[in-house]
Amino acid sequence: MGLRIGIMGTANIARKAVIPAIQNASGAEVVSVASGSGKAKEFAEEMSIPHYHDSYEAMLEDDSIDAVYIPLPNTLHKKWTIAAAEKGKHVLCEKPAAITARDAMEMVEACEENGVIFMEAFMYQFHPQHEVVRDVIASGEIGDVKHMRANFSFYLGDKPNNIRLSSELGGGSIWDVGCYCIHSSRFIIGNEPLKVYAEAAIPEGGGVDLSASGILTFANGVTASFDCSFERQMSNSYEILGTKGSIRLPYAYRPDAQGANGTIQIKNSEGKVREEIVEGEQYTLMVEHFANCVQNNQTPLYSGEATVNNLKAIEACYESIKQNRPVELV
Repeated sequence: MGLRIGIMGTANIARKAVIPAIQNASGAEVVSVASGSGKAKEFAEEMSIPHYHDSYEAMLEDDSIDAVYIPLPNTLHKKWTIAAAEKGKHVLCEKPAAITARDAMEMVEACEENGVIFMEAFMYQFHPQHEVVRDVIASGEIGDVKHMRANFSFYLGDKPNNIRLSSELGGGSIWDVGCYCIHSSRFIIGNEPLKVYAEAAIPEGGGVDLSASGILTFANGVTASFDCSFERQMSNSYEILGTKGSIRLPYAYRPDAQGANGTIQIKNSEGKVREEIVEGEQYTLMVEHFANCVQNNQTPLYSGEATVNNLKAIEACYESIKQNRPVELV
């Protein structure tokens, strides 16, 4: 029997990506879905899920469920992660795990105190293309890394009821897609930023950031820049610039939109480019890693501490936007 997972909510990310990934994963299975809106039964039938609950509380009381996946609006992650932990359920929580580092810390601590595994669902990092990038950097082929630039954008259009546009629910382009750029900069550079500066396009009269850009300064003069947006066509890439060459991933965060193929373009000091293609179902690989950690009582490779540190960097970006100045991370 695999890890028995309950889905808390009927969000599109669950329907389109995570539930199919769990159903395809080794060592995991979807056993139930919960919704407080009366949609659980219909959703369960649509997704071939054997059981359903009409409330999140009822799901957490179900002893046949080992773990929950939480794809609720960002501001609800803390409440239901802690509630799940207190009922002995392991937690796979959609990104961003919370909208403050303090909240994330409390979530991680609650899971530790109750002996359950917590992992934030930054699925992109489980695609093997990033391991190739790290190996190329470690080999010295592109020299010393000096700068990384990342972007993640898509056109949201006129959707006033979309939760991504709700400040009360933790919306905004940095929270939704810029978080990937910030995460990957820390993940690839292998360090935490010392200082950030960010700017954003926010509608007159208030609202969330529809577009944003920023720069993160790391130790030894290494920098990373990012831009993200709800106002542009789909783009999700990063590039690492070294003293001898560069590496570019044109589908850094959503290779699944390209048939699961990750493309790595490596340019040497002479300007010649070689290309490598690697395949991997990043959502499935994420679920399998989470299930393996639960079954073997191991800390995920993407730890709670890393989750908190990513949120510290995101918070600093928003503080920089608010104050219109660089912000140092303590």
